[in-house]
Amino acid sequence: MITLAVTIGLAFAGYVITYLNGLRLSQRQERLARVNRQLSDLYGPLFALTEANGRIFAAFMERNARSDGRSPFAHETPPTDEELAEWRLWATTVFLPNIRAMRDLVLTHADLLNEPVMPPLLLQLCAHVSGYEITAARWAQGDYEQHLSVVPFPGQEVAGYARKGFTELKKEQARLLGRRRTG
Repeated sequence: MITLAVTIGLAFAGYVITYLNGLRLSQRQERLARVNRQLSDLYGPLFALTEANGRIFAAFMERNARSDGRSPFAHETPPTDEELAEWRLWATTVFLPNIRAMRDLVLTHADLLNEPVMPPLLLQLCAHVSGYEITAARWAQGDYEQHLSVVPFPGQEVAGYARKGFTELKKEQARLLGRRRTG
């Protein structure tokens, strides 16, 4: 009788351990799948876009800064017609498509955010894009009175957010895969 009870107890304990281990592995796989989606669908593309946008803006500034190194928009002397035309070209060809892509990532993949609520800086990004869209629409009609969005671009903040999110998720991915990060 004792042998039977011990056998049943051990079988039950083995079942419970197997069940709990399977549950843990399943949860780990689900977490890995989410991290992979966060990296491939939101934080990876957002990080790449912010890095590219920052680098292309730096190239724009290198080519178009005034002799004192400052932007024509951050100067006592207003921008010339040539400077404004050059800005419109870069804004419509490069910057606006980049920030639209950033906004679209946020809007279509908000479910992949790490935070339980939409971070204010991402809301400001979305508002900045909308502000630039009306400016670009006016340019298309020949109205060149305005040249900036009515909402400032949180470029460094969004870049930092994307970099931090990407880096943390890559570490989490490596941990879930059982890899140790080097360097």
